[in-house]
Amino acid sequence: MRQFEAAVGATLVVALVGSTPCRAQDATPLQEPAPIQEPSAEPEPLQPRSFDTRNLFDLPEDRRTMGAFPKNLGRNMVGLFSGQNLFPFAVGAGLTTLASAFDGHTEQALKGVCGACGHTGAKMGGAAMVPMVGVLFVAGRFAPQGRFRSMTYDFAQALVVNGAYTGLLKYTVKRERPDGSDSLSFPSGHTSTAFSLATIASDHYGWKVGVPAYALASCIGLTRIEQDRHHLSDVIAGATLGLVVGRTVSRLDSQAPGRKRLVSIAPATDANGQGVGLSLSASW
Repeated sequence: MRQFEAAVGATLVVALVGSTPCRAQDATPLQEPAPIQEPSAEPEPLQPRSFDTRNLFDLPEDRRTMGAFPKNLGRNMVGLFSGQNLFPFAVGAGLTTLASAFDGHTEQALKGVCGACGHTGAKMGGAAMVPMVGVLFVAGRFAPQGRFRSMTYDFAQALVVNGAYTGLLKYTVKRERPDGSDSLSFPSGHTSTAFSLATIASDHYGWKVGVPAYALASCIGLTRIEQDRHHLSDVIAGATLGLVVGRTVSRLDSQAPGRKRLVSIAPATDANGQGVGLSLSASW
């Protein structure tokens, strides 16, 4: 019996082996490896990469040019009405209104306190600002790219923008001066000019320059009260205008120019397609 089982087992093994397909015949023949390319004797040289070594503050210097001066001036004129200036304008208007209640008391307290200070402030914040800014602007044109060159360019821009809006307000409001000399008291031009330059100096050089610059601008404003040329509210209004002008000039001169057209006018109709009108929009 055992011999019979052994014979059957051997027969099954032989049958299984014979029924298994031969995989060796179906295998895909191996492909010959691609020939190895020998490296060239002279490798291709790497192209040098260029880096801008100027710091981030100097990058906008490319657009602070003499050719772009009129265009930048136009942007700064219109940019004064930016939404970013709404808050400082509102605060300044509130402080000006509040200060008007103390105009008489402030004039009595400061009038004649320091005559020499008043004369010095009148010279520093008045016509002397024009040649001083002019000299700095010319020096900045010959200076290398950097903070000083950018600051002096902004000084010249702010002087024009501030002078235009200060004169517009003076001839619009026509407030009489405390000494009765004329009706160009509001706002204080000396103060607005001083604060516009102080703001630009602070934006370019930080608080170490900004603190003494604002202190000097404040002294100039107080000397105008001491000289009986302005009310306290005139000085507060001038400081507000100068601050906003300085902020606007520093910000816009440091940004890439926007759309080319400042003002666009196009025909417009109502929702039903009836009527004729004009659509006016401004951008800066």
